[in-house]
Amino acid sequence: MNARQLLGLVLLTLMWGLNWPVMKLGLREWSPLWFRAVTMAGGALALLAYYWRQGGIPLLPRGARQWRSVVVLGLPNVMGWHGLSIIGVAHLPAGRAAILGFTMPVFTVLLSVLFYGERFTARLALAVAAVLIAIALLLWNEFGTLTGSPEGIVWMQAAAFCWALGTVWMRRAKLLALAPETLLIWMLGLSSLALGLVAWASEPAPHWPTGAAMWGVLAWSVLLNYGAAQVIWFAMARALPASTSAMSVTAIPIVGILSSMLIGEQPSWQDGLAVVCVVVAIGAVLLRRR
Repeated sequence: MNARQLLGLVLLTLMWGLNWPVMKLGLREWSPLWFRAVTMAGGALALLAYYWRQGGIPLLPRGARQWRSVVVLGLPNVMGWHGLSIIGVAHLPAGRAAILGFTMPVFTVLLSVLFYGERFTARLALAVAAVLIAIALLLWNEFGTLTGSPEGIVWMQAAAFCWALGTVWMRRAKLLALAPETLLIWMLGLSSLALGLVAWASEPAPHWPTGAAMWGVLAWSVLLNYGAAQVIWFAMARALPASTSAMSVTAIPIVGILSSMLIGEQPSWQDGLAVVCVVVAIGAVLLRRR
């Protein structure tokens, strides 16, 4: 890994880790689904503009089968993960939501074992045990506080399951030469439309941002979380082995819980121990032995 790739890995980890408290700031002014729908739509447009200027990448899926792949894969990968996780963030501290969200690699491997015949190994057993301990620790803390919101844990675990299901489907999908950038742009665009319709039916319309803080949150979400981070991720995925990308995944919940202190959250000892458990679980399923 050269210096440029290392910088990309660090930036990606920081952007996706810091995004958890950024989302929490956005939810102080906007309702969850409106926030997600607007920022996701802006991110899709930003990516479309970027790749259009780059050239060389087809910007429209070709044929009914490619469009069907966009819809089927977009339901769990984008609409499920992003829609459910933002509701979870609304109910939980940002750092705690980050810990729970990144149990998703363990769900991915479990689904592969249950439905696709992969072997249940001792490393996977360790990962499952570590995740269950982490969830028990956070449930204990949520039930033990007057402001606890254990339903937020359910929302985040549902989001993690959706991401895992989408990952398993993505690995086995026949995309018929559909460029991953094209797939992502249209999954974001169609999912933002669907979430916008749900938000319109169930939440009050958002007011126009009045402060610089909210404008900063929207700019971060559109240009960095859905924009620059996705561009870096595609470049990293092509250039680096999966085990190296896994290092970034294990670090994101750590950055999330530490950066949540910048918005006034005070992680408990249960949060600290839970994030250790989740990092152990991710490492067990993603990092290969030498």
